[in-house]
Amino acid sequence: MTLDKARVGQKIIIKNILDDNIRVQAIRLGLYEGANVKCSAKIPFGPIIIGNRLQEIAVGRELAKKFKSMF
Repeated sequence: MTLDKARVGQKIIIKNILDDNIRVQAIRLGLYEGANVKCSAKIPFGPIIIGNRLQEIAVGRELAKKFKSMF
């Protein structure tokens, strides 16, 4: 499954990031393969808000489709 399929409140483990360029940028934000995050909110027709430790990150839907996850 991909990150865009997460439900609000669901804990997620990022398994794989499908694009090498995105992987490098995501690591800077603390989103890396094996990271445990939580879906804080889903904006209708907008981004998915991911909680990672003490920060929240808005990830666009198309970008979220490139994160393979395990729920």
